[in-house]
Amino acid sequence: MKVRTGLFYLFFLLFVITFEACNFGGEENADYPIKPVSFTQVRLHDQFWLPRILKNTEVTIPIAFQQSEETGRIKNFEIAGGLIPGSFCSKYAFDDSDVFKIIEGASYSLMIKPDPVLETYLDSLIYKIAMAQEDDGYLYTNRTIMGDSSLPMAGKNRWDNIEEGSHELYNVGHLYEAAVAYYQATGKKNLLEVALKNADLIYNTFGWGKLEIYPGHQEIEIGLVKLYRITGDKKYLDLAKFFLDVRGPDGLEYNQAHQKVVDQKEPVGHAVRALYMYSAMADVAALTGDQAYKTAIDAIWENVVSKKIYITGGVGQSGGNEGFGPGYDLPNLSAYCETCASIANVLWNQRMFLQSGDSKYIDVMERTLYNALLSGVSLSGDRFFYPNPLESNGETRKEWFGCACCPSNICRFLPSVPGYIYALDENKIYINLFVESEATFETENGRMTITQSGDYPWSGEMTLHIYPEYAGQSDICIRIPGWAGNEAMPGDLYEFVDIRDEQATIKINNEEVNYNMVKGYAVLNRNWQAHDSIQIGFPFEPRKIKSDKKVRQNRGRFAIQRGPIVFCIEESDNPDVSTRNILVDISQEIHSKFEHQLMNGILTVSLKGQMVRKTLKDSVNVNSVYNKIKGIPYAYWANRKPGQMLVWIPYDLNFATPAPAPTIAYKSKKSSSGARGNLNLLSDQYEPFNSNDHSIGYIHWWPEKNKTEWLIYEFDKPESIYQVKVFWFDDSPNGGCRIPADWKIYYKQDSLWTPVANNSEYTITKDAPDKLNFIPVVTNALKLEVRLQENFSSGVHEWSVK
Repeated sequence: MKVRTGLFYLFFLLFVITFEACNFGGEENADYPIKPVSFTQVRLHDQFWLPRILKNTEVTIPIAFQQSEETGRIKNFEIAGGLIPGSFCSKYAFDDSDVFKIIEGASYSLMIKPDPVLETYLDSLIYKIAMAQEDDGYLYTNRTIMGDSSLPMAGKNRWDNIEEGSHELYNVGHLYEAAVAYYQATGKKNLLEVALKNADLIYNTFGWGKLEIYPGHQEIEIGLVKLYRITGDKKYLDLAKFFLDVRGPDGLEYNQAHQKVVDQKEPVGHAVRALYMYSAMADVAALTGDQAYKTAIDAIWENVVSKKIYITGGVGQSGGNEGFGPGYDLPNLSAYCETCASIANVLWNQRMFLQSGDSKYIDVMERTLYNALLSGVSLSGDRFFYPNPLESNGETRKEWFGCACCPSNICRFLPSVPGYIYALDENKIYINLFVESEATFETENGRMTITQSGDYPWSGEMTLHIYPEYAGQSDICIRIPGWAGNEAMPGDLYEFVDIRDEQATIKINNEEVNYNMVKGYAVLNRNWQAHDSIQIGFPFEPRKIKSDKKVRQNRGRFAIQRGPIVFCIEESDNPDVSTRNILVDISQEIHSKFEHQLMNGILTVSLKGQMVRKTLKDSVNVNSVYNKIKGIPYAYWANRKPGQMLVWIPYDLNFATPAPAPTIAYKSKKSSSGARGNLNLLSDQYEPFNSNDHSIGYIHWWPEKNKTEWLIYEFDKPESIYQVKVFWFDDSPNGGCRIPADWKIYYKQDSLWTPVANNSEYTITKDAPDKLNFIPVVTNALKLEVRLQENFSSGVHEWSVK
């Protein structure tokens, strides 16, 4: 392959810059009034984001391609294209999408750093994808390979299961995004031609008077908008709008088809699907002027920030539907906060800003970026979280997942981070994120370069230098984050414990200036000259945050934030205490310290706390010894040995989580028939609020059903037992677990399991414990046998023994 010359690459870079500034907005040239400055025009020099992006290029993307090779995702294209014999290799029909997302991320990396070897590899992948495409443009390797024997999720025929699980349109939505990215990166149309051929098939198949059905998993709408922008062909925009307008009102809440999209006012169902849909609605509203879309997503956004967002910026409370739950129900231990949902939340909030110019959307975006999203990938770039809880008994990141949407999404997102820093509206220049960087872009007064220097997010002192090509009047709009004043987060879900008078300071050329505040931005209007500088100082002391009292999981607790960073307490830093069992005086001062040797250099916080433990007499003992409690940035947890983690710190004893008493059950050795979850949760002595209480731990057998499962307690010496209590886990109506069909208790007599002689009835109760009394037995082990319902699995919150 011929390597690009420097001249060609310079020409191409100019093309990308020009393309990003273009407006393909249809007949009336409608579009977002504000345009992001492309990441191709921004060079990072910082020690926070740049190492992460380089690690993504050097480690994450190669690993993702390797995993795609090893798991058969890439081989599926080879088989579908007739290049090799074989059957469908991977687990899911949507596995094609992972390859497309990784190609998109690799394309972004090529824009930042040309790599002929990577480009050649991508061309080879694109050849395989093109060969797998059927003659009419259809691209879905599972059906092409398996035909009538396709996976059940695929449906028997094309499009049969579009509204449920086939992901045919979801897959190609990611194809469209990858194709646009690769075209922008290389100027090559090989993948774009595949995408357009498929999009034309979709256009000819779906629409008013054609197939009037909606995608079960939204994503194609975003991809179609990108095809419209790059081709100017309005049919792609029209098709994106069709897929939005055809949803509802009689479909599933799970995939947001329960109402017409313009009638929706609350986020429900699967979080990633929802947020991709809201992002697409923002795009289509900007490009068509559809105010009904805007009204709907405005109302939905207000509901999210008022009732359903975590302090980390994560969204999606429930694992049962991988998505939104009731308002104010924000469990921490079982918080889902899928990494893909955090990425989608960033995409949506940026679009909301581009339409409105309001900094509140960037406040949410920044919080998500620095906390919930970044938690999804390890510092080493080779381990990943799917859910990102705010409390943990020792979860660890995984090398890969059977459903690998999150690692592949990380691949494509991280290289684009520089594109979220700056934005333009004619002669208004928005400084949205504070990252040591250099950006060059065109304004109405000519080209301008802005540099930022400083150690954000560890320090609140930043300096900007301005280099206009020609002196001229323009507005530089500096975002003043809500947390720099007294707004913990947009909405009223969270608030600072204390109100402070200290405010952000802004100087121009080291002299304080007056400025107007407009939608959260300090607007500096000036005839800017070369070498002008702006000095920004944000209050950066650690602050305590409380949540609305309606959030029962956080009552009597506080969180710590410094700048945009939310902190957590992790076991690795606190060997003398059990992290989840601490009690901390909320009135004490929080100290902060930068530790250069810890995880490549991070800022930590510290305060004093006490251990809390239950006694065998059912009382609670507060240890008189005060221990140092150290906190690290939440995004950095689980980068060392497994251990407990906590974001919301108890200050009220009534809402603390005491360490368990040394009961028979607690001290027992536990085993199971393949139950999922930490078996020690069975005897942690935390009784749930109800059977669907995700704020405390549980074990479950999902997806098993219609069979018998078991749990065993083994004691280190014979014990006299006469009673057990079981609190069942049941995540109805959205989840797959229900109270069991039946259960029995056995004790070990010699080497045989013998039923206990019960003198009370076996009951099966939801939202309360079932108690069984029996004639006392002396035994070394107890067995809880559980018969699952025919169509549902089951689980256990707590199993106590007397």
